[in-house]
Amino acid sequence: MSAVLGINAAFHDSSAALVVDGSIVAAAEEERFSRRKHGKDAVPFSTWELPLQSAQWCLDAGAIGPSDLDAVVYAYEPGLAQRAGPDITDLKWEGLRTLFAERAPLFLEAGLPGIDRTRVGFVAHHLAHAASAFLAGPHRSSAVMVLDGRGERSSYLAGHSHDGGFDVLARVALPSSLGFMYEGLSRHLGYRAGTDEYKIMALASYGEPRHLEAFRRLVRLDGNGGFVTDPIDWSTFAPAGTGDGTLDPAHADLAASVQRRLEEVELDLATWLHDRTGEPALSMAGGVALNCVANSWVFDAGPFEDVWVQPAAGDSGTALGAALLKATALGDNVQPMETAALGREWSDAQIEATLRDAAIVFERPTNIADAAAAVLAADGIVAWFQGRSEFGPRALGHRSLLAHPGRAENLERLNLVKGREQFRPVAPMVTLERAKDVFEGGPIPSPYMLFTHRVRDEWRDRIPAVVHVDGTSRAQTVDRADEPLVHRMLSEFERQTALPVVVNTSLNTAGRPMVDDPRDALECFGSAPIDALAIGPFLIRRRTR
Repeated sequence: MSAVLGINAAFHDSSAALVVDGSIVAAAEEERFSRRKHGKDAVPFSTWELPLQSAQWCLDAGAIGPSDLDAVVYAYEPGLAQRAGPDITDLKWEGLRTLFAERAPLFLEAGLPGIDRTRVGFVAHHLAHAASAFLAGPHRSSAVMVLDGRGERSSYLAGHSHDGGFDVLARVALPSSLGFMYEGLSRHLGYRAGTDEYKIMALASYGEPRHLEAFRRLVRLDGNGGFVTDPIDWSTFAPAGTGDGTLDPAHADLAASVQRRLEEVELDLATWLHDRTGEPALSMAGGVALNCVANSWVFDAGPFEDVWVQPAAGDSGTALGAALLKATALGDNVQPMETAALGREWSDAQIEATLRDAAIVFERPTNIADAAAAVLAADGIVAWFQGRSEFGPRALGHRSLLAHPGRAENLERLNLVKGREQFRPVAPMVTLERAKDVFEGGPIPSPYMLFTHRVRDEWRDRIPAVVHVDGTSRAQTVDRADEPLVHRMLSEFERQTALPVVVNTSLNTAGRPMVDDPRDALECFGSAPIDALAIGPFLIRRRTR
């Protein structure tokens, strides 16, 4: 039996996770504490900032001190890192990154007094990603696929998890990288590489894959379960963009071409992996696994009966994977994650004290879910702050902005509230028992909002705010047993409107991390045109002049 702290601070999305006696106790990104989104908003060195605040909170959540830890695991292996080639965009930092990782035991000992530096070890980045999928997921044996920009010197890992072990079946060495390809496109269109790829995925739905044949030549299978990506001169396909949110048809066509080739390659990789393992289930992690359109293509067109994606599939999830892997090595019977709600929470008394200190006028309705549903039914926007915050980039009914899906103008309205590009969609949440009535394709249940689903024809005009230009939605299904409060809100909204769906997007504004604590919630509510804040059992209404 052991206590293991996992740490990610190698590239971005700095995070910490605590596993005690094989059970996941807590996990959180540092950005929720520092308020620097992805850790990229300060000087370049903060890209690798140690997650000292989130790590301390994890320890507090487990009621243990640094000296009680049996192991601390850093999700990057400096011994594997080497100069991979001139096409690695952040190569100038490679020596510093490796030095930083090598000295992590000293930094952690200084930042968390009581940690025994001799108990700090390292796990390869992609192995940590893989463990976050096959150990945290529901399948005790599965095919495993990790796709991202890079690890220490590779960009892809495929393997087979079975009988408590993991066999590596394929790797792709840098500079070939599907993640870097997508990052390169983001950079060319004027968006932030490594951060804004989800915007490119949304943009792709507005275009036609006119350059697909060219990308089939540039991105090829290698015959051994991997792929090769050639250097790409993006200017030969479309002029550079400014990232100003303009919907340029040439940019949309280029995004559609890259997205389609990504989907094709992922499906081929998954098919190869299925042939090698014979497993009915596929577990996925890595930043590219946050591409819900590609995930759905692999599920719908691929050979696997089930596809499970780590909710924190990006680099933040490697802290959890590293901790789970070390706990397994120490002999613990590791338990899969039952929820992504692994972050901070506040008691009703703590929330009330914060509201009173801020001199906020609030009420305590008989049931907060019913009260929020009434505001939504009247076409109000509700900031929803309930329970523990989510681990990963998706708002799953704990730190959410909610709205009525039956009014098409609410898409523009929410994007204006959040300061987002108007071509970006918003997502629906739906009660599990009604999900198949409204959506088809993709896996159902889908509790982590990591797949797209086609909206049934008869529902497209009824919930236009959540129907993307391609007729799909990135739906989250809500099970009463797992999320009783959210389920009640949805059920009451359906009772009042005959719609079992509510718009759900993350509770934040552009450039800011997702709201995490009550003060963040009040700040967001005070600075954006939100009609009501449902925070714990309390409701705050926007007062009008």
